[in-house]
Amino acid sequence: MDERNGREVWTKAVDETGDFALCGICLPLNRVACRQLLQWPPDIFPKLHMARPFDICIRGAGITGRTLALLLARERLRVALVVRPEPASIAQPDMTLDASGHSDIRAYALNAKSKQLLESLRCWPDVSAATPVLSMQVYGDDQGEVNFKAKDTGAEALAWIVDVAPLQAQLAQATQFQPLIETVDAPVPATLTVVCEGSASQSRDEFGVDFEVTPYGQRAIAARFEITQPHEQCARQWFAQGDILGVLPLFGNSVAIVWSVHEERAQLLMALNAKDFAVAVQTACQGVFGDMVLQGARAAWPLQLAQATRWVGTYENKAWALAGDAAHTVHPLSGQGLNLGLADVADLAGLLAKRDKRDYWRSVADAKLLRQYERSRKMEAALLATATDGLQRLFAQSGSFWQNLRNQGMSGFDRSRLAKNWVTHQAMGA
Repeated sequence: MDERNGREVWTKAVDETGDFALCGICLPLNRVACRQLLQWPPDIFPKLHMARPFDICIRGAGITGRTLALLLARERLRVALVVRPEPASIAQPDMTLDASGHSDIRAYALNAKSKQLLESLRCWPDVSAATPVLSMQVYGDDQGEVNFKAKDTGAEALAWIVDVAPLQAQLAQATQFQPLIETVDAPVPATLTVVCEGSASQSRDEFGVDFEVTPYGQRAIAARFEITQPHEQCARQWFAQGDILGVLPLFGNSVAIVWSVHEERAQLLMALNAKDFAVAVQTACQGVFGDMVLQGARAAWPLQLAQATRWVGTYENKAWALAGDAAHTVHPLSGQGLNLGLADVADLAGLLAKRDKRDYWRSVADAKLLRQYERSRKMEAALLATATDGLQRLFAQSGSFWQNLRNQGMSGFDRSRLAKNWVTHQAMGA
C-alpha cells in the first residue's frame, strides 16, 4: 500500500507466470485469472483483503492489547481486536472510587525499552503526558536510603511517567487507521487467540487455566495532587511499617501517588475528606512537596501476587496465549507492571515475525513457537515477582532486628555503585 496525499492506493502486480495477483498490503492471493482480475475496479481489493480469515484474535483492547495488534499488523497478519464497553470504574472490576468523580487518574512508569517500542509504533505521547524521571530516592523506616540518578548511567532518564488516557487515545487512533486490524465486540474464530484482558480475565477461565493468587492484605490507593514545592522530576518512595508510598512526578507542579496500605487503613483513608486525606499524604511524604491539594478522584484496589500456571495452549489446530496482567501480576512497588506486559507482546510479535523469515512453514498456532514465548516470559516475570515480593515481605516484618537489617542493607546497597548500576539497567529494560 502506497500513501499518496494521505490516500491509500491499492496496487496490483502480476508475477512472471502471469497468474498471481497481489495487493500492496496482503500476502499473495490464491491463484486467479489475472487478466480478468486486473480489469476489476480498484475498490475491490480492500474487500478481497477483508474477506481473508483472521490470523489473530486479541481479547482485550487496553494498552497491551492494542500494542500487540499494531505489532502484528505491521507483520501483515490480519487481526481481530475485541473491544468491549469500558466499565464504570477506571481499572479492575474490584476497584473502588471516592465520591469526587470517575476521571482516569492512572499513570504508569515506563522504561526505555517500552518507550522505544511505543515510539516505533508512533504512539508515544507528547511531553505534557510523558514526564522523564531524572532521579529517584527511596527511604527506609530508620534512616536507610537509596539514590538513583539518570546521569550516573548516561541515560536520558530512569523512566517516564505516562498518563494513561493520552496513551490509550493514541493507540486507539493508530488501530483505527490500520487496515489489517478490525475491531469486533465479541471473540471471533482465528488461528491464534491472545488474551490481554487483565487480571480478572474470563477467557483465561474459558481455556481452563489456573491463576495462582497470593493476596497481600493491602490495597493500593491512587490519587493526584497539585504541589507547591517543585518535584524536580524526582520519583520518591517511602517504606514505613509495612506501608509503601510512591510519588511520581507529572507535568508541571503535579504528582501521582500510589500508596500501598493495609486493608483497614485503606478504608479509613478513603473515607477522609479531600483536605484531611491531603494532610495524611503530606505527612507521609515528610512535607517535601510543600502544601498538597487533591485533584479529582481517589481510587483503591486490592493487591496480589499472581501468575497463570500455563501461558499457552493448543486446541483443534488453533492456539491461545496469555499476555500482560492476564498472565501475571506483581506488587506496584517496582513500577514494572505495564513494562512486563509490553515486553510480553513485543516478544510474542517478534517470534511470529521471525517465523515468516526463518520458519516460514510454521503456523501462528505452532506449539513450538508458543512454548518458546512461554519459557522466556515466564522466567522474567517470575524473577521480578520474586524480587518485589521479597522486598514487600522484608519491610512488612516488625521488630528491631528486621528494621536494622533492611535499613543497613539499603545503606550498603546505596554505596555499591556496581550493584546500583546493574539494578538500574535491569529496571530500564537494558
